[in-house]
Amino acid sequence: MTSESGGPRCDRGAGDTAGHPAPTENDQLRRFAGIWCRAVHPLAATTMTPDEFEVYLLPLAHRLSAALRGSPFDTEAAYAVGAALVNAQCTEPEALPAILGAIDAHLVSCSSSAELPDAPGHEPLAEEDARARCVRLQHALAAGFVRELRKCERDEQEAISRAALAARTEAEKALHASEAKFQAVFEGAVIGVGIAGLDGEVLVVNDAMARMFGGMDFFRPGRNVTEFVHPDDVPGAHELYRELVSGERDHFRIEKPHYRDDGSELWTNLTVTLLRDSSGAPQYQLALAEDITEHRQLRERLRYEATHDELTGLPNRTLFLERLDQVLAAGADAERFGVCYLDLDGFKAVNDSLGHVVGDRMLKAVAERLQRCVKAPDELLARVGGDEFLALVTGPAAQADGAGLARRMLAALAEPVRIEGRELRVRASIGVVDGRAGEIGRAEVLRSADITMYRAKAAGGNRYEIADADSNARVIARHSLTNGLPSALEKGEFFIEYQPLVRLTDGTVRGAEALVRWLHPVHGVLGPDQFIPLAEDTGLIVPLGRWVLEQAARQAREWRDAADDEGEPLRVNVNLSPCQLSHPTLVSDTVAVLESAGLCPSALCLEVTENDLIGADESALRPLRQLADLGVDIALDDFGTGYSNLSYLRRLPVSQLKLDRSFTRGMQRAPADPVDVKIVEGIVSLAHTLDLAVTVEGVETAVQAEHLRGLGCDTAQGWYYARPGPPERLHTLALADAS
Repeated sequence: MTSESGGPRCDRGAGDTAGHPAPTENDQLRRFAGIWCRAVHPLAATTMTPDEFEVYLLPLAHRLSAALRGSPFDTEAAYAVGAALVNAQCTEPEALPAILGAIDAHLVSCSSSAELPDAPGHEPLAEEDARARCVRLQHALAAGFVRELRKCERDEQEAISRAALAARTEAEKALHASEAKFQAVFEGAVIGVGIAGLDGEVLVVNDAMARMFGGMDFFRPGRNVTEFVHPDDVPGAHELYRELVSGERDHFRIEKPHYRDDGSELWTNLTVTLLRDSSGAPQYQLALAEDITEHRQLRERLRYEATHDELTGLPNRTLFLERLDQVLAAGADAERFGVCYLDLDGFKAVNDSLGHVVGDRMLKAVAERLQRCVKAPDELLARVGGDEFLALVTGPAAQADGAGLARRMLAALAEPVRIEGRELRVRASIGVVDGRAGEIGRAEVLRSADITMYRAKAAGGNRYEIADADSNARVIARHSLTNGLPSALEKGEFFIEYQPLVRLTDGTVRGAEALVRWLHPVHGVLGPDQFIPLAEDTGLIVPLGRWVLEQAARQAREWRDAADDEGEPLRVNVNLSPCQLSHPTLVSDTVAVLESAGLCPSALCLEVTENDLIGADESALRPLRQLADLGVDIALDDFGTGYSNLSYLRRLPVSQLKLDRSFTRGMQRAPADPVDVKIVEGIVSLAHTLDLAVTVEGVETAVQAEHLRGLGCDTAQGWYYARPGPPERLHTLALADAS
């Protein structure tokens, strides 16, 4: 059983009930040790746990009990017990009264000879004698406690004194060693070291510092650091120095140039540190200097190579953009700027035909001529690509100066370049952009210049164009549409409208042409002329064309299912682009679409423009022949615009001609243009001779439709009959002249 504090219980009474054995001496002393522990442990600084402390006290209790009952009586053991308690760290001021109180209250009762069996060396004691001896033991324990406590304090003081003496000795040794090391470092350092007063007077420098500046004579007596000012000092260097010597900052580091006595230039990586006295007041300034002259020269060389074109020696794109950014920055000195973006016309042909060696020599010659055109200090010419050059002008008349510079550059390139006995003509297209500093960003300037340069190329080249906001907006919109095409197909933004094909003899609907539209989320409904060329440029025309074919075939099947079984099935016309025409899966894709829709091949007509078939060889015509053999009609669209040989029609696998609207405009009003009538009459006659049906596009009036019917045209389409619309309105014909 344990006590409430966790230690063993030692407080059972001596007179237990019958049947229990009488307490032994150890039981009584263990009880006393437990009482003693609970009284002293909470007040002691000991690191022992209560259980450990109680075990520590038990032999001390034995010694006190033995001394109490010893014969002759001796208090020496109590002195030892007091010392032992000090060694157990029972040194707090409240601990000693607790120690003595527990002894006074319980030692006699736990050591009474009446309760304990007789033992050798013990004699029975009267209660009064036991109390008297207990008091003397308490006095002896207190004396031993105080004596041991003083001894410990004395030992600690001596240890502190010895440690302080050792520390002082070590500090003196360290100071001496530090001074020796500083002197060794100062004298043997490979970097320059110098010390100056707060007034700037140079007090001492090491040999390395002297060698950097050409000798110790440079630091003649009275030399002051304020004499080392250089025109190329970094901005704010003087302010950094002022803050240092005034104590506002502890150090600074800069790259600083210096003039030696012989006039040569020295570049240093300079670190200046403020040295303070023991009170913290500024006392000296310490300078550490590293000679970086060669490093800087190398860095400048690398910088030149990084910012200049290796072939021509002109600034490159990096340097040009740095200068442009400076000009465009808000608050720049230049009020206006102008940029000329020059690209050589047809330079790739020179490289491909004459080789890159000749091409490089031509570029060097061009660069020399262009460089002579850039005369003003605020003008910059750079080579930014293979055959691309950028020029920058600044000033109030930047636009006029930019256009003038473009004219000078074109004039400079007008004379052929002679290389290895050849005369090579040089043509260039230039885009000129101007603006006000702080109002336009670099990316917008370059994009506008690039767009304008390509506008000059599109106009025939060898000319310059001035940037125009509307033209730029059209190009940007075109680019936006191009980027949106792939996701438009995935999102289902395309839809198809159908324009009826009307048989002229009886005015019935013979079929319809499928016309794809784009429901753009920003620009609304876009016609094919706005995005089909973009789809052809990006290659998206193939998946888009297959989608149109699938939708048109499915719609044709729905028309067939909805019509009378005895009626003639409606035919659907689908346009083929040049990319689709040359795609290797054209035939297999078409067959798969027809089979999937359950559509007869004769219900499908594929339209191919005349220009796409001019000069086509047999391999290019083979897919069309295969489709024609399957029963698919092939129509030659925009016939009459390609200037093809009419005899060429005999070898084409076509079954229809779609006459271009330009031949029938003269028939829209009476009287009809006799020339147009004769041309159409001849084409219809030739077509029927070759067993080809004729469809006319762009019919807009009843007069025009009647003329075409009289000339023998088979079918027609146009706004007179119906505008393109949804499939359910196919048979709703307007039969009204288009306004």
